[in-house]
Amino acid sequence: MAKFALCIETKDCDDLEKGKVYQILHDEAAEQEGYLRVVDESGEDYLYPESYFVRIELPQKAQEALSARC
Repeated sequence: MAKFALCIETKDCDDLEKGKVYQILHDEAAEQEGYLRVVDESGEDYLYPESYFVRIELPQKAQEALSARC
């Protein structure tokens, strides 16, 4: 099951948009250090501080639509 987060902070990151939902990729080591691996506006996955996001749960149809976008 895909995981998603809402961006609440960008701190001058050009590849994030505040208020946009991003897919989180599993990266246990990064999460232990306080980071999330997300697919950003560049289409690539990068690590960002977890504090930039709020994790959200989405209905299955929304998850499918967002996963197809990534």
